Amino acid sequence: MQYSHSDAELIRQPIGYWSWAAYKAVVARTRAALAEIGITQPQWWVLAQVARAETVKTRDEVSRLLRGYLDVGSEGIGQEIDRTIAQGWITEDSGGRLGATAEGRAFYDKAAALQEELWAERHAGVSDEEYLTTLKVLQRFIHNTGGRAWHH
Repeated sequence: MQYSHSDAELIRQPIGYWSWAAYKAVVARTRAALAEIGITQPQWWVLAQVARAETVKTRDEVSRLLRGYLDVGSEGIGQEIDRTIAQGWITEDSGGRLGATAEGRAFYDKAAALQEELWAERHAGVSDEEYLTTLKVLQRFIHNTGGRAWHH
């Protein structure tokens, strides 16, 4: 890969721009690929939380876990839970407990395989060490600017 600037020029480039550009490219690619199989990224988050759960999660638990993802918020996640139920991928009982349907588990497997392909695509030419360093550096930038971030 050829980089856009020399190292001497890159060292002075703004992290805000490059982190935004990476975010935009990764999210756009992920959302487009998920849309091709008929699911939105927030619906994927909901389905994955329910399908992967070792113990049953409630609507409130899933909402709390996902509310900070890309500024979706609790209200938006509630709507995405409703849409995921409407798709027939998960169910909700009278106590707010969510469960994956057989159709949902099969669809989860399909979407999870796609996510693995996307992971490999994004990480082409990037070592685990480089990736780990990148995440630690980004976390340091967030810390240094008084920001807060958390991902589950």
